[in-house]
Amino acid sequence: MNSREDQIALGELGATLKSARERLGLSQSQVAAQAKVSKNYYAIIERGESNLTYVKLHRILKVLKIDSLKTF
Repeated sequence: MNSREDQIALGELGATLKSARERLGLSQSQVAAQAKVSKNYYAIIERGESNLTYVKLHRILKVLKIDSLKTF
């Protein structure tokens, strides 16, 4: 089980991804398809319920036009 701090961080990440997706006018299905993850998994990420790998995060950030190197 994730610590409370981890859960907060994942929730913040999910909210950031959702905001970026909505700003671009994309659906969860569109982001998921382009990032090569399932729509259900992407929804879990946005809810902050998944500790995703960097590779998956990198693909999602690319779809959302967020430079992952500048982010970290």
